[in-house]
Amino acid sequence: MRILFLVLMSISSTLIHAQRLQFFSPGKNILLQLDLGNQGLLQYAVHYKNKPVIEASSLGMQFKEPAVRLDRFKLLRVDTSSYDNTWTPVWGEYATIRDLHNEVKLHLEEFNGSGILVNIVFRIFNEGVGFRYEFPKQPRLDHFIVANELTEFAMTGDHTAFWIPGDYDSNEFTYNTTKLSAVDASVSKTFSEIAAKTFFDKNAVQTPLMMKTSGGLYLNLHEAALLNYPVMNLVLDKKNLKFSSHLVPDAVGNKAYLQTPAQTPWRTIIVSDKATEILAANRMILNLNEPSAIGETSFIKPQKFVGVWWEMHIGTGSWDYAGSQSGAALLPHGRHSAHTENVKRYIDFASANGIDGVLVEGWNVGWEDWFGKWKEEVFDFITPYPDYDIKELTRYAREKGVKIIMHHETSASVTNYERQMDTAFRFMKEHNMNVVKTGYVGYIIPRGEHHDGQWMVNHFERVAKKAGGYGIMLDVHEPMRPTGIQRTYPNWMTSEAARGNEFNAWSSGNPPEHETILPFTRLMGGPMDYTPGIFQTRMSTYDSSKTFRVHTTLTKQLALYVTMYSPIQMAADLPENYLEHMDAFGFIRDVAVDWDETRYLAAEPGDYIVTARKAKGNPNWFIGAITDENSRKINAPLSFLEKGKKYLATVYRDGKNGHWDHAPADFVIEKFLVDQKTIMRLELAPGGGTAISIVPASAGDLKVFKNYK
Repeated sequence: MRILFLVLMSISSTLIHAQRLQFFSPGKNILLQLDLGNQGLLQYAVHYKNKPVIEASSLGMQFKEPAVRLDRFKLLRVDTSSYDNTWTPVWGEYATIRDLHNEVKLHLEEFNGSGILVNIVFRIFNEGVGFRYEFPKQPRLDHFIVANELTEFAMTGDHTAFWIPGDYDSNEFTYNTTKLSAVDASVSKTFSEIAAKTFFDKNAVQTPLMMKTSGGLYLNLHEAALLNYPVMNLVLDKKNLKFSSHLVPDAVGNKAYLQTPAQTPWRTIIVSDKATEILAANRMILNLNEPSAIGETSFIKPQKFVGVWWEMHIGTGSWDYAGSQSGAALLPHGRHSAHTENVKRYIDFASANGIDGVLVEGWNVGWEDWFGKWKEEVFDFITPYPDYDIKELTRYAREKGVKIIMHHETSASVTNYERQMDTAFRFMKEHNMNVVKTGYVGYIIPRGEHHDGQWMVNHFERVAKKAGGYGIMLDVHEPMRPTGIQRTYPNWMTSEAARGNEFNAWSSGNPPEHETILPFTRLMGGPMDYTPGIFQTRMSTYDSSKTFRVHTTLTKQLALYVTMYSPIQMAADLPENYLEHMDAFGFIRDVAVDWDETRYLAAEPGDYIVTARKAKGNPNWFIGAITDENSRKINAPLSFLEKGKKYLATVYRDGKNGHWDHAPADFVIEKFLVDQKTIMRLELAPGGGTAISIVPASAGDLKVFKNYK
């Protein structure tokens, strides 16, 4: 229960005139320090185990309407409370999550007489600190137009940072690993990797921002509960090593429109002296979000899927029906991939292997002339191409026990999509579909709006609400990066919002370290549809002139199903490539997508991650271990297993000559008996990984297999 302690009465005047207030986390490892100067300047600082993490940093807001700079305050009162509760996610990495924190609410009035009231609320967890601005009903006005937010994050030194550049419309960059003083957006590649790109500030970076100090602390900056507000980027003052918030603007340059009562997202600071604890602290982001706004959640089912998708990226097929007819006849219907017979082939594969769904892209009219055209009405989301018999496929999928996953590419014409959502969702339900993958490739219509602006943040919430009302789950591509909102809208299962596996098909690709950074950055806010499971890693297999390739070994692709969390996971490769390695595909078939427990056994951002997860509702465990371009030897203790029981471990590991570049498919599958005392010694090839399934051993297993040594 929340217990409120109003710090008023006889000690009120003492606090109001104090220069410094201090508050601790429940475990006393984190100290929040608040300083209010004589002229009303309010600053905060954060310490972890007596070490400074955030130096004195200012807070405030710049309004365009009314024209007020809200950065000097009178302290009216302080409320404090403590909270300890456990809640149950609809799905996720844990069966239950504990929310343990202390809260401090400063009730403030603008210092220079405007009468504007604001509360700044801090929640202090053992993992870090979250804070936000709240605007109660005002005595003189009921709305604000935000020109900028004045939040600062002052660093304690020139930390090593894992960053991508500030951008209003894309998160699809490879990560840079530099000192803060070397941050420079101009060195980053664009989405196309061809066209020039001008960033709004070359010293700007996106969150989640991961850093490591010279003193061995790990620090992550992000935000939580992003609703009705733009995304926050961070601009670095290199001289003072201080970040300032920068909000994504709208078409006329304003940052946000707030109707009181209103609140901003939480600004989050997560800190630890252990990298593994940073990964586990993503629960703090969830705890700062509101409980589910979806009343009925029984339709929400974590699942795996295959799809008509990868063949278009590798160039053997096409989204486009009309234009495809002049291409080479690699498929019965020219190069068009989403035709009835081809989709049935995927349905057959899914049905035979216990895969829940089949995604079909390129099924609907409009792909002939859509990309970058600023066209308002390209897709209608209900009209299939002539070679796509949706009634027959609905019948066939139902007969095979598989559901087709709808694809809605909006071409970033958001107003067009909003007009048609009801029609599109009704069409889905008529054809037994309850999952939709949405896409927003291109410049946003209405013109001038950005993917990460307040208008689009509100759009994505509208889609989540509308889809929830129809009993539909969402996989959203090209949105803003997640901020834990899946707690509030649990039908919003996963998102892209980063540079995914597809880039390996047609660009310089993702370097081997990429997947060892993403869990510390992009995935801190929520699951990612990374589309793992690519077995044929060389694109020259399909076109001898192509040099593109996936920068991992085959077994690292398996391990990603554990290290890169998503409740909807794609087996992204072609069925024929899986049929060549059905022994390895066994891990994809077996691995869970919903979990009771998650343990991070070893980690270092940019280098390696070892993750163990227990499947929801059964005793099976799965381990994923991945590395960067360097080979690794890492111990994985199995102390999480139930005491006194024997388990059968199936190990999918890199072979002796395994290497992401010259021997990606060199792998070995072994089986051993293990128990709680076992310490597995993992050997990862360059760009490689190990995937392990651990299930209770049967009487037959005990007779056949040997103990792990």
